[in-house]
Amino acid sequence: MHRLKSQPRADWKRIVESQGLHYHTFDGQLYWDESACYQFEEHEIDALEQATYALDSMCLTAVETVIREGRWDLFRIAPVYRDWIRTSWESDRHTIVGRFDFAYDGQGPPKMLEYNADTPTGLLEAAAIQWHWLQDCCSEMDQFNSIHDQLIEAWQRFLAESGSVVYFLSTVEHVEDYMNVNYLRDTAIQAGARTEYLTIEELGFDSRSEQFVDAHNQAIMSAFKLYPWEWMLDEPFGKHLVYARMKWLEPPWKVLLSNKAILTVLWELYPDSPYLLESSMSPISGDQVRKPCQSREGQGVEIQVAGNVLAGHHESDTGTVYQRYNAIRKFDSQTPVIGSWMINGYAAGIGIREDGGLITGNDSRFVPHFFG
Repeated sequence: MHRLKSQPRADWKRIVESQGLHYHTFDGQLYWDESACYQFEEHEIDALEQATYALDSMCLTAVETVIREGRWDLFRIAPVYRDWIRTSWESDRHTIVGRFDFAYDGQGPPKMLEYNADTPTGLLEAAAIQWHWLQDCCSEMDQFNSIHDQLIEAWQRFLAESGSVVYFLSTVEHVEDYMNVNYLRDTAIQAGARTEYLTIEELGFDSRSEQFVDAHNQAIMSAFKLYPWEWMLDEPFGKHLVYARMKWLEPPWKVLLSNKAILTVLWELYPDSPYLLESSMSPISGDQVRKPCQSREGQGVEIQVAGNVLAGHHESDTGTVYQRYNAIRKFDSQTPVIGSWMINGYAAGIGIREDGGLITGNDSRFVPHFFG
């Protein structure tokens, strides 16, 4: 694994904007950065793929364990939602997308930092933008990336059992979420789905039919939401979720995997796994990372080394997970985190975010990759 300098395409901004990446720059700082790229050996790609499959299997076992043993309090799941989540686990077979975040430098096994199981972003960049970069800049190389094709297959599988219109929901003010959910919508359309876009703010509920409805009072039977389950449960309409007749993607049981408390269950079940870092709901000895059980983009993450705060600032009202600190080797003063995508049950590709600091945040850059 190497970080290489790369010459940006002369009109790269126009190119990526034409492909849907309108958030390539934040506050004057690059988010999409093609002045560098990462090169992998084929065996390193194999290692990432194997880790992704192994962790996916372990995560499913962890969900089964939580539900079977009724460990709801660990995840702060209110009693009103527990049977609903259990039923979802027993009946909702379809899951479209999730992203494992790995610490990996090509030496030793990938280490799981967390699982973005419910509302993973960075999908457009990983699936499409870096693929087109590869075709323009080093087409003789390969890329660990079948994300687009796997998404289409995932929707085809879903549509075989649900022929209804699929609604795609996100918040109105967040351009990154909007573009990611509409990229997903485009893959559903390519799979043959009839689709509609709806903002979370437009989502309605008809108490007479006990059905969620769109702005035109049309019943919603299937919906993909890029909006965290924990937020959904706290919304005024949350109380209606348990009896409304519809299919949600991602399914409600994903609320367990999107909560970092799952890291402690995984460590309890698989303490000898080479892919896991020691995790606990209580402080652990030695260097550690404190993480909110529910947060996005590195918010509230704090690294403690030798009893001192090395980076970040911890704050959380959703509970705290303590994870063994795994120092990630820097490449040209940059710390990379590898997002490995599970699509339709397959390890489908990776995307890389890097930062000059130690914590990957909302403004950390996305950098393309290739292997060969």
